[in-house]
Amino acid sequence: MWRMSSPPRIAVEDTDRFLSVLNEHGAFFNREKPVFCARAPARLDLMGGIADYSGSLTLELPLMHATYASVQYDERKLLTLMSTAARDIDSDDTVVVPLTAITKARPGSLYNSLRDLVTNNPRTAWAAYVAGVPAVLATEKNVEFKHGLRILVHSFVPPASGISSSAALEVAVMNAVAAHMGIELDGKECAVLCQKVENHVVGAPCGIMDQMTSACGEQDKLLALLCQPAALQPLLDIPVSYEIWGINSGIRHAVSGADYGSVRTGAFMGYRMCAETAGFPIKKCGNGMVEIDDTIWNGYLANITPAQWESHYRESVPEQISGADFLKTCDGITDPVSVIDPQKHYAVRNPTAHPIHEHFRVSAFRKLMEDASQDPDTGILLGEYMYQSHASYSACGLGSDGTDLIVDLVRERGPKLGLYGAKITGGGSGGTVAVLAEKGRRRELENIVADYEEKSGRDALVIGGSSPGAEQFGSFKLCCE
Repeated sequence: MWRMSSPPRIAVEDTDRFLSVLNEHGAFFNREKPVFCARAPARLDLMGGIADYSGSLTLELPLMHATYASVQYDERKLLTLMSTAARDIDSDDTVVVPLTAITKARPGSLYNSLRDLVTNNPRTAWAAYVAGVPAVLATEKNVEFKHGLRILVHSFVPPASGISSSAALEVAVMNAVAAHMGIELDGKECAVLCQKVENHVVGAPCGIMDQMTSACGEQDKLLALLCQPAALQPLLDIPVSYEIWGINSGIRHAVSGADYGSVRTGAFMGYRMCAETAGFPIKKCGNGMVEIDDTIWNGYLANITPAQWESHYRESVPEQISGADFLKTCDGITDPVSVIDPQKHYAVRNPTAHPIHEHFRVSAFRKLMEDASQDPDTGILLGEYMYQSHASYSACGLGSDGTDLIVDLVRERGPKLGLYGAKITGGGSGGTVAVLAEKGRRRELENIVADYEEKSGRDALVIGGSSPGAEQFGSFKLCCE
């Protein structure tokens, strides 16, 4: 039996459940060598969402649902990766990657070859999130892997539910590998490296709020992150009269999907157009990239105020444009992880407006939360900001019939039943709805789930509870008795 020989910094109730799972798969590891383990939670995006890549403030809650990763030395020059949940998503549960695929990593070319190696077959695509971790450590931190690794991952996070199971996986693996290799990583550095895994190895153009929350979050507090690029703000206490919940719509969400990527590209197109209207010097760099000498907004749409947008820039940004026409007239964008397809039409005005208004909404939301204990009616105002955010997602094309229905069901019941606001989370297009409620209203949420399931024909799930981020939790060591 595998037993804990050195504990994590903080105890969490699901660790014993993970140890039971590990013992069920105990044959995966050599019983003569120690195993290093780490844990990272999923997150609930209360406010901010897709505005993170445009520099917005975001407010995120680390959830009780988490992923565990366990790592052991292997004298063979192989990465042997196992997921206990792979078969549930019609994938291979074990993937083997030669060590040379990560030890010769270079930004660009070898990240691409590693991605191709594991993602060309859909049954092994999950391994990019895991194999990408040692590849990024070798490339960005000059970590030398002289031996192979055996890595087992187990997740308590519902997959594709819009609460960032991918970030939890990356952060857990990063911390477990770091513990095994004796590497010191603080939470912020861990998050930055994990974003590189997702952007460059997985190939998903995500922002950084998910990885930062999973790595740096603290239990029962909102992580406030100004994404310029990743400035942690003081943690925000949740007023004692409120609770934050999620309702999973049962519609699978994927941040790598076309909708999210198109909206992100449209926002950077809009920034390029606003910069030209503002008269900033712009230099063409080739490959669809430009450099902008922006000394006012510092490269972030979120630093344009809603009043400035409406008065000076809105009319200079078209509702939509083809990729070919944009490249012909504007040369490119400043985002290195978005690729403009000349054959595609992009919505531009609404994706540009969203982070401008969202940053204002989140900033006002945070201030109201700080003062909420002084005014019992503040919940109605907080809820209105959430409903506005949800409407803005829909205007960008990132809504879904299921999440819209859940938001409508929350709004119908309203403050009279202790339900203040709701909005789609993360990358949108399905996934989970965040709900702000009066404390003690879980039964009302369960009634909404029952109503939703009857009307939609989909299974739904109430998501609640919080737990420590990976840095607060730490790592632990196992030995076999």
